[in-house]
Amino acid sequence: MSREHLFSLALVAPALLTLAALFIYPLGFSLVTAFAAEDGGWTIANFTKAFEFYALDIQFTVLIVVLSTLLIGVFSVAIGGYLTLGENPRTVAALRWLYRWPLFIPFVVAGQLMRTFLAKNGLMNNAIVELGLLTPLQTQSFLDWRGIVITFVWKQTPFVALLVAGAMASLDRATIEAARNLGASRLRVLFDVVVPQVRPTLVVGLILSFVIMMSVLSVPLMINSQARTMMTVDMAFRINFYGDYGVANALGFISYVMTGVVAWIYLRQGVREGGHR
Repeated sequence: MSREHLFSLALVAPALLTLAALFIYPLGFSLVTAFAAEDGGWTIANFTKAFEFYALDIQFTVLIVVLSTLLIGVFSVAIGGYLTLGENPRTVAALRWLYRWPLFIPFVVAGQLMRTFLAKNGLMNNAIVELGLLTPLQTQSFLDWRGIVITFVWKQTPFVALLVAGAMASLDRATIEAARNLGASRLRVLFDVVVPQVRPTLVVGLILSFVIMMSVLSVPLMINSQARTMMTVDMAFRINFYGDYGVANALGFISYVMTGVVAWIYLRQGVREGGHR
């Protein structure tokens, strides 16, 4: 091995060691533990118990994350589209400044904020009552599945919108102006001209958001007080109360499969599109 290769390896070694210690080893250990029996053999009993106890929570998790992902996509396209096609400079400047703020707020802080905002006597309901739209008896708490969705969408939309808006800003304005000159409305230009060109960027942002939301513990733990909850809460419960790493890692393996399926669908679609070019 030449001196240049050794020098290059030395440069990347700290990053590789960090990746191996903090990501690859924990991932491999959790996968092995999910199939490990108490006597040291191999078993699927952990998965049997996971589906027996938490099948409804697994379904709940899928529904929450899929719904949140769809709403994030809608709002991201709307924000990016207005930043690209908006004709009011002040509104565009205000939106460009406001929509990024949730990017800098951790999920645990977002969860605490939403606890005080979405509660029955929270800021949102108090504002609605002050406007005279509802009476105090008509208000209701959103600290349930709706609160989880609202928090996820509020937190992740800026991330995807930032990617989408950047992709839209890099498009050739000639195609947009040509469509406008032919009489197309801004909404039609957005969905027929702009969105098809930024779809790969949008899908990447949504997949990353899907993976992030699947791993969040603080938001469902702090907001949802109902019987049904997300898999991350179940995993924490199995470890903290029972010391049952087998079932917890089985639930983690199921979440790996879910995110892997989403990534595989995107990669397969990308390969198909690349083959047709």
